[in-house]
Amino acid sequence: MQRVAFKMKLFPGNEAAYKERHDAIWPELVALLKSTGISAYSIFLDSETHTLFGVLQVADKAAMDALPQQPAMQNWWAYMRDLMETNADGSPVSSPLQEVFYMP
Repeated sequence: MQRVAFKMKLFPGNEAAYKERHDAIWPELVALLKSTGISAYSIFLDSETHTLFGVLQVADKAAMDALPQQPAMQNWWAYMRDLMETNADGSPVSSPLQEVFYMP
């Protein structure tokens, strides 16, 4: 199992909408993430900087790297596009974070 951490940027004023959409996450997206081997997925918000911090566990990083080609993932990105910084393909602007400490 690998831990993966990343950050994204929320547009100011969209904190409540971002949380509401994730509280009602689509079952087909959850199924896709789980079938890809993703578990223990959390997203945290730094409300001062509007930075989102995601952390998850994945059994096979290569399987996770194929998510952008999945229609459910592309549809979710389109749904979230108005709330956060995105790339030209609709994916969230995301920066990987380097682990510097872990206490199991």
